[in-house]
Parts: sequence; C-alpha cells; structure tokens
Amino acid sequence: MPVPARSAALFLGLWALCAVLLPTSDALAQGREASVTVDPVTRQPLIATVNVLGRFVARQSGVLAARVAERVDEVAVQVGDQVKRGDVIARLSSDRLAAERLRTEAQAKAAESDITAERANLAKAQQTLDRLNKLRSSSAHRPDRVEDAERDVEAHRAALRAAEADAAVARAQLDLAEIALQDAAITAPYDGVVTVKHVSAGSYVRLGDPVVTMLNHVELEIEADVPANRTGGLKPGTVVEGELQDGTRLFAVVRAVVPEENTRTRTRAVRFTPQDSSQVGNAANQAITLEVPLDQSRQVLTVNKDAVTVQRGENIVFIVQDGKAVPRSIRLGESVGNRFEVLDGLEDGDLAVVRGNEVLRPGQAVSVGQGQG
Repeated sequence: MPVPARSAALFLGLWALCAVLLPTSDALAQGREASVTVDPVTRQPLIATVNVLGRFVARQSGVLAARVAERVDEVAVQVGDQVKRGDVIARLSSDRLAAERLRTEAQAKAAESDITAERANLAKAQQTLDRLNKLRSSSAHRPDRVEDAERDVEAHRAALRAAEADAAVARAQLDLAEIALQDAAITAPYDGVVTVKHVSAGSYVRLGDPVVTMLNHVELEIEADVPANRTGGLKPGTVVEGELQDGTRLFAVVRAVVPEENTRTRTRAVRFTPQDSSQVGNAANQAITLEVPLDQSRQVLTVNKDAVTVQRGENIVFIVQDGKAVPRSIRLGESVGNRFEVLDGLEDGDLAVVRGNEVLRPGQAVSVGQGQG
C-alpha cells in the first residue's frame, strides 16, 4: 500500500531530528567516566632464560671388583640395600690366603736370620783382618794372608747386602699376603646403594671380576647438555632455578662447564650442585627442568602483561594522562615474569591501565580505582 507523501515527509523529519539529538555510541563512551586500575611502567633487571632438561647423576658410582682370585663365601647385601663406607659387602674364602700369609711370614723370619748370620761372618772376617794388620811391623807378617783376609771381608759384606735384599723381598711378600687376606673382605668405599649383585655364595671370582655395582645416592649433582651458544651466562657459582617432575622447585649452583662440545648436538655438559641436598630425590637419572640464563642481567623498561591489548595487529597500552585514557602503540621485547620488556612507546613512570582497558576509547575520562599499583 503506498505511503502518503505527507506521512513520508513526517518520518524523514523525525529521523533527522534523532540523528541530531542522539549522540553516537563512541560519543557516549567518551563522555562517560570509566573506572580503571593502573600499574606503573618501571625499570627492573632482566635475565633472559631458556629451559633445558637435565638429570641427576651420581658423583660416585661403579663396580666393586674382586682384588684376589678366590671362592665367594658370603654376599652380605641385596640389590637396593643402603650401605655405609667400610661396611662388608662380601667375603671371599680366606683359608688359602691365611696359609699363604703364614708361609711368607716364615720366609721373612728366615731372611732375617740370614742377615744375622752374615753380620756375624762379616764381624769374624773383620776381626781376622784386624789381627793380621797388627803384625805388619813384626817378622810374622805375611802379605798374602792379609790380602786373603781383605777378600774375605769384601765377600761377607756382599753376602750381607744380598741377605738384606732377600729380607726386603720377603717382607714385601708378607705385606702382599696380608693385603690379600684383607682383600678377602670386600668393603664399601663410600656411602651408597647396591644396584646390581653380580655373584652369589659359592661362585668363584678371578682378579678383577665384578662383585656388586653401587652408586652414591647421597652426593648427587645435576648434569645438563646446554647448547654451546647458550653457555655465556653459566659461570662457576651462577645460581639457577629448576623444577622437578612433581613440581618441586630448587636452586642449583654451576660447578663446572665441561670444555668439550658434542659434535652432533652442539651442546656442552654443565654440572650443577643442588643448594639444598634435602630437596634432592635419591634417584640417579631423575629428570629436572633448569632455567638457564642466556647472558648477564640488564636493566629494562617493563609493563604489566595485563596492560597490553592487540588492536589491528598492533600492541596497544592505554596510559592515564591528565585524567584521560591515552593509547600508545608499543614494541615489546622479552618476557619478564608477569611483565613484558618495552622497547619503544612508553616511558618510565607511565601509568598503564591493567583493568578496564578492554572497553576504553581514546580520550575517555577515567578514574583510578583502589587496585592501582
């Protein structure tokens, strides 16, 4: 049904009046004061980090081997047993070793007796030579007998030196026999845990055969393969933070950066010592994530992450200036906890809006709420 010309004209007039009298939504937004929360732009030290996977390693671990060839009388431990330094791990049969010690002890005593006899022979020969020398001014002096006596003295001196050497050998053999007898008892060289049991009672072990494998679970440290280009901030004494798989966090100190690079992975092994050993799990190869610093710390300008919004592909931060919201286009750098490094666009001390910035319009009047700071 056609609209009368008079009604159409009336409708157009009313629409134009509304357009003049009613403000746009933007105008309304700018005219209404918004309550916001601010956080100041500040300078703070930045230590850029990268996460590196590490593992706990034992500083002492390895195989306890037999130092004598003998039959195993007893193995005093089982896999998983904790032992102290000096505890007996296993005992070898000592009958033959004890008998060998007695034999070498007898040889040592015989050698000492030979020394005593040779000293007596030397003294007798020297006494004879001395008597002949006293007759040099008499008619009874005979040079040939003096020469024979001198040769006898030299011979007995040589025999005494040989007897002393034989005695030294015998004493050394006795020491070795005593060491072998002591080695029949295999003891723990450090506090640790038995991880592998290689022999049982009745087995025969040769020199160097493994008896048990153990590791020191008390003095664990951390090893991580760090990319070679990321080791610049890892100097001995540097403290880093790490997190275990169960969420436990701990601090560790760089002990050494091994000066050897893996040609395949281009990494270098770095050793860390946990600051609080009571926090360390007692398992070698336990995983830990370390926050490795890339370089030395530097002072940077930072803004709260909640202040940054993305509009049309740009990072925008509203700051409060003269009671109004002023947008700033900024350029961001590294992440610093709950803040961003600001490379350009803000200044130290600017009040960045962190709450209520989602609906702000440029130039809108704002009032700072109680959550500022």
